[in-house]
Amino acid sequence: MTRKHPPTWRVLDEEHLQHCKIFDVHRATMESPATGQPHPFYRIASPEWVNVVALTQSDELVMVRQFRHGSRVVTLEIPGGLVDPGETPAEAGGRELMEESGYRAGRLESLGSINPNPALFANRVHMLAALDCEWAGEIQNTSTEHTTVELLPLARLHDVLRDGGIDHALVVAALYAFELWRSRST
Repeated sequence: MTRKHPPTWRVLDEEHLQHCKIFDVHRATMESPATGQPHPFYRIASPEWVNVVALTQSDELVMVRQFRHGSRVVTLEIPGGLVDPGETPAEAGGRELMEESGYRAGRLESLGSINPNPALFANRVHMLAALDCEWAGEIQNTSTEHTTVELLPLARLHDVLRDGGIDHALVVAALYAFELWRSRST
């Protein structure tokens, strides 16, 4: 049996609604390919993001704890953030790792990229493995970001995930990409 892909929708009109410092909100009027009727949809445009799975020579993951305003709780995550204009994902990953944890990577490997949520976002999250990480200096938080570092033995990762200790979906996706990458590398 041959399966057809769903048809794409046609953009009739698009309007910029709001600039929110690190993202913009747009409303698009889209034409249904099935009915020809217009429908409004909302989209968030943001710069590219980067997430870094950082591993020390002692097989410890460099993790950060920080307060997240959306959930209003302190979370356990991997370092990450926005890719600044003119930066490559690798440059941004190295910068974010240093700023949020004080650790520097011996080398960086790409784990690929994913869309954070295709229903709403237009950007991608680049995932990196930072290997042979060593402490290189103090955390360089900004006035709106406060992180503390925790080293998580890689052997404990599955238990922490199973227990819900890490529940940021993009972090879990990067950790899974890291696991797949490691299984191909060994």
